[in-house]
Amino acid sequence: MNFSKIINRSATLLFILISCLSIHDLNAQTLPKNVIANISQYLTSTARQEVAGRPIAIDSIRIVKKTINIYAGVELSYIPFRKNNVTTIYAQVKKRLPKEYASYSLAIFSDKYKIEDYVPSSLNDRFANKLDKPLITNTSRPFKADRGLLGHHLAVWQSHGWYYEQKLGKWQWQRARIFQTVEDLYTQSYVLPYLVPMLENAGANVLLPRERDTQLHEIIIDNDHNKSQSTYKERKGKEKWDDGEAPGFANFKGNYQAGENPFKMGTFREIPTISKGKESFCEWIPNIPEAGKYGVYISYQTVENSTDDALYTVHHLGGETEFKINQKMGGGTWIFLGYFSFEEGMNDNCKVVLSNKSQKSGRILTADAVKIGGGMGNIARVPLNNETNTITYKPTISNYPRYTEGARYWLQWAGVPDTVYSRTAGENDYSDDFQSRGFWVNYIAGGSSVLPEKGGLNIPIDLAMAFHSDAGTTPNDSIIGTLGICMTHFNDEKFENGKPRLASRHLADMITDEVIKDIRQNYEPKWTRRPIWNRSYSEARVPEVPTMLLELLSHQNFADMRYGLDPRFQFIVSRSVYKGMLKFVAHQYDYDYVVQPLPVTSFSLEFVGDTEVRLNWIPTLDSTEPTAKPTKYIIYMRVDNGDFDNGEIVPYSNAQVSIEKDKIYSFKVAAVNDGGESFPSEILSVSRKSNEKGNVLVVNGFDRISAPISFTAQDSIAGFLDAIDHGVPDKNQYNYTGSQYEFRRDIPYMGNDTPGFGGSNSDYETTVVAGNTFDYPFLHGKSILKAGYSFISSSRDAVINGQTKLAKYQLVDLILGKQRQTNIGRGYFVPDFKTFPKELQTRITAYCHQGGNIFVSGAFVGSDLWNSENVLDEDLAFASNILKYRWRVGLAATTAGNVKYVTSPFPMFKGQMDFYNKPNTESYGVEAPDALEPLGENSYTIYRYSDNNLSAGVASQTNYKTCVLGFPFEVIEEEDQRNDLMKGILSFMFRKD
Repeated sequence: MNFSKIINRSATLLFILISCLSIHDLNAQTLPKNVIANISQYLTSTARQEVAGRPIAIDSIRIVKKTINIYAGVELSYIPFRKNNVTTIYAQVKKRLPKEYASYSLAIFSDKYKIEDYVPSSLNDRFANKLDKPLITNTSRPFKADRGLLGHHLAVWQSHGWYYEQKLGKWQWQRARIFQTVEDLYTQSYVLPYLVPMLENAGANVLLPRERDTQLHEIIIDNDHNKSQSTYKERKGKEKWDDGEAPGFANFKGNYQAGENPFKMGTFREIPTISKGKESFCEWIPNIPEAGKYGVYISYQTVENSTDDALYTVHHLGGETEFKINQKMGGGTWIFLGYFSFEEGMNDNCKVVLSNKSQKSGRILTADAVKIGGGMGNIARVPLNNETNTITYKPTISNYPRYTEGARYWLQWAGVPDTVYSRTAGENDYSDDFQSRGFWVNYIAGGSSVLPEKGGLNIPIDLAMAFHSDAGTTPNDSIIGTLGICMTHFNDEKFENGKPRLASRHLADMITDEVIKDIRQNYEPKWTRRPIWNRSYSEARVPEVPTMLLELLSHQNFADMRYGLDPRFQFIVSRSVYKGMLKFVAHQYDYDYVVQPLPVTSFSLEFVGDTEVRLNWIPTLDSTEPTAKPTKYIIYMRVDNGDFDNGEIVPYSNAQVSIEKDKIYSFKVAAVNDGGESFPSEILSVSRKSNEKGNVLVVNGFDRISAPISFTAQDSIAGFLDAIDHGVPDKNQYNYTGSQYEFRRDIPYMGNDTPGFGGSNSDYETTVVAGNTFDYPFLHGKSILKAGYSFISSSRDAVINGQTKLAKYQLVDLILGKQRQTNIGRGYFVPDFKTFPKELQTRITAYCHQGGNIFVSGAFVGSDLWNSENVLDEDLAFASNILKYRWRVGLAATTAGNVKYVTSPFPMFKGQMDFYNKPNTESYGVEAPDALEPLGENSYTIYRYSDNNLSAGVASQTNYKTCVLGFPFEVIEEEDQRNDLMKGILSFMFRKD
């Protein structure tokens, strides 16, 4: 052995090592401690302007060559970054460096990324799928949202749900009933009525892992098996129907246990497509148990050479709506088409038809079951097997509506493999529920450009979002606020298709930023921005698409929920989420987005001939979104008790239509642009009666939607008092569990069944509570027409701005419902929904002085003027001198919703009436109607409340006539009673004395 060579080599290696270490030390300098402290202080100050939290530490600094790399603590990554604040931060940090580093480059990192990488527009490697034909195309829709979300597929879900707790052997909520709701239902009040329709109005295909239809009935029509006379039919044309080779859906069981898949229990049908020649059809004809609105789902199988334009037609009360379905994706599950109104029973106005006509012949069209309605849960669960457990349990279904259940149960009913919805092999439904949502995203995207090597439904999902509310309280009525969560630190920071997971951070940033900006501008300037977390939550980590969790607010915090229960807040937040998604997708696909318009206002109808009606409205401009301008409009029409048609495009903010006599025509209007369609206007109705006795103008002054009334008393008690005023849901409410019973702030949370402050009842948690339908001119009009009079209708705002002329009509029927001045949250902005705004008082005063007659009904027509926070003398004078009444008391009838006539000089007023005074499924309830007293000469009480004989309505006759009721006409339960009351009112108003 040559020891000298070994020694020489060792010396050489040691020299190289020492040299390397020396070079490293020279190139890895740091900064003086006072400079580091100064930078830390500046970054902390900057971050605290956006998000509360701990000081921003400087974890390390490395100076390599001519670059200074500053590694800040993870808390710096919590804030939103934009080009302007990134530029400012770099400039300010550079200013704080010693002069000898003036020529050095600077890089600031937090949580593994440079801060400029967090800017949402920074990614060049974008998450853009290969798009051909989308899963669903509504070919009856009269517009295309080319610069909205047309053709994109989005996965969205509301959080949690009713689930089976194996350890306890019972079904229960995953969260506590608190402040009249539970998170398992609460987030649905954003996702279902607002967010999903907004996305669909922008052209998106939206997929959910939970039932979206609140209809309690469910009808399954299938080629294998049907119940209750529902029928499946086939009609042979050029080609014939055959059985498919693989399994299909069948519903032979009443309920389904672990691992059972109804989409593997039956057969499906298939047929070659044709481009010309005689079509073949199959029809699904349900036996509808109760007239109403139902969600319609279809199913089919994806096979080799599937067609991409399967033509489905839904026949419903509004006509026919056609869809083209790309059967190359989505086979073997329920595919939602939309909500449609059907009559009770079986008829040609209620069916789904599939044709084999296609643009290309020789492809394979498949047909399987159709599902109509949401239904009740049908997944049966049992506790875990346990050797020490001597109780024998039977499989138990939830006995709750399916829309209340967690994703795990819907996914089983929808044919998803149990490897997706039962990750714990059935041992823990709670865990399976939240885990299943992310794995469901990958399952439906499997086989597409998202996950080309994985099996699945081949749907190219562009993003996913989980809508949650959070826990936590504040002791001083401050806001918990909004948190965004994403996860990038997984799979080497990349999705399976190689695209950067940083896109999830950008999505979370863009959505939360829109939400916070809009809340601050519209409702609460002090709304709290919480961090954007990059953390390993299952719902954020598992999906192989850009994904975020939105923790909007704390359902446990009273200050948050004073906003969170308000439908106006829910609409604005949902619009913010939609805008964030739109802007994210537009960036990924590199196109200029357009935001869909806001709903139109000042809608009115007027006769311009015997059977000609003119529609007028005014567009609403969005001051925060310059692209959200309408370019055209859609008029939707309904005849009598039918449903609205598919709409007709008009270029201007007015139109003229022809009507037939003795039919009631109803209209609503939506604004349209290249980004999509707005939510519709209120509904106005009109009818010209043959041999009319007169003409009535119905004015809808009831546009209130609101949270329940709330109060706070120093720091001791607070809460919601829905027994005094439940508020007004927007059309329907399905987040309400029951009244709050615990108002003491100091009672702590001890568990879901003992939630402490805010604890609420459970008696309404499966009830879809009716709210403001914005369709009351139709209901009033039916009674007017029945009495032999024509009627036409207008919004209150069209009266105020002079668009509708009261003087043209002998009688005005003013609908005020539950209109009253209402704050939102802590009341930072001026209350909305006053019964008689000053401008309306002016119009009514002039009308009455000209001899015009007026009928007013509403629950707060007195208390809103006499018992509000800001009582005005001119308001009281208007009610007293013009409408001839004064307020006696609120809460006039709290036990029985019943009124009875009393003897008066006006004998046409007679009978008894029952009205809705509690939350229910048919009509909004009036918990606290007003007692009114007549004022002035020839003014008399005509009705009294049966509870206590307080005056419920007054009528007066001077040189004009008035009738004012302290309860709304439209909440009278029986149609015959409404008709009799309206007949009496019209007889009084139109009689010649």
